[in-house]
Amino acid sequence: MDTTKKELVKAYRLMKSIREFEERMRSEYQQGKLPGFIHIYRNQEAIAVGACLDMSNGDYIASTHRGHGHCIAKGCDLDGMMLELACKQDGFCNGKGGSMHIADMSKGMLGANAIVGGGPPIAAGAALTAKTLKNGGVSMAFIGDGASDQGTVAEALNLAVVLKLPMIFMYENNFYAEFTRNPKPEGQIAARAGSYGMPSVVVDGSDFFAVHAACRQAIQRARDGDGPTAIEAVSARYYGHYEGDAQAYRDGEEMQRQREEGDPIPRFLADSRCSALDADLIREIDDQIQTELDGAVERALAADDPTPDKLYTDVYIHYEGVLR
Repeated sequence: MDTTKKELVKAYRLMKSIREFEERMRSEYQQGKLPGFIHIYRNQEAIAVGACLDMSNGDYIASTHRGHGHCIAKGCDLDGMMLELACKQDGFCNGKGGSMHIADMSKGMLGANAIVGGGPPIAAGAALTAKTLKNGGVSMAFIGDGASDQGTVAEALNLAVVLKLPMIFMYENNFYAEFTRNPKPEGQIAARAGSYGMPSVVVDGSDFFAVHAACRQAIQRARDGDGPTAIEAVSARYYGHYEGDAQAYRDGEEMQRQREEGDPIPRFLADSRCSALDADLIREIDDQIQTELDGAVERALAADDPTPDKLYTDVYIHYEGVLR
């Protein structure tokens, strides 16, 4: 199935929104305006957008510690994200999640996760819910290459195959697990996942069209009741593990080459399938994104902090009338 102009416009808007959001977050963080740690998603925009473009609010994703891009790709609004990153009362998680635990259940975004490999079991649970309710929903777990070695991921792979869950395992191979170069050759992660008994493919993570085609097929397979799929999207990390990481462990020349060759946005626009996106349209979209982002930042930094009494809320869930 070809990508329509409407889908191309949406894809560009989402990828550029992620790019501008992340660069703005770097700037605000460097000025001391954002608390905690942030982990930048730049250069992996095509993975999140290609993965989520065919998903609805009724589908679920489980994210990683590098979750801003996943949020935007799944439809979370910039205002709510900014409020949460600034730890304000009106953020998605009432200012208690921040960057590394941001979530928006209304969009099917089950949360970023500071636990390496913590997302796949959650996504498996969401997939089981969709299968049990027979609502046609699918679930996707984003997994870093470092997390691919975790037992939680192995258990989720096994469970997804045994129960034939409508689930996609999206491995983002950006070559580094925190500060350690991934020693596994490209494709080995997908091969390992495939050994559990599901289709597995390797795609260029900087090529939106390759990611989207693989995810569209995997999502349709899941909706049809044919079970899980594993996808390994390979795209070099642009910045360090966290904002402020000097990346002394990376070769400078190699990193520069990867940055230049692996940028998904100019590659997307250079593709002949994007010929309908003329310069005026691109400029209009870019201006809209900047206006939205400026407003979101301004409102978030001026918003109220949680009051001290909020420390005692959102600690436990009370199931009234259920537990006796």
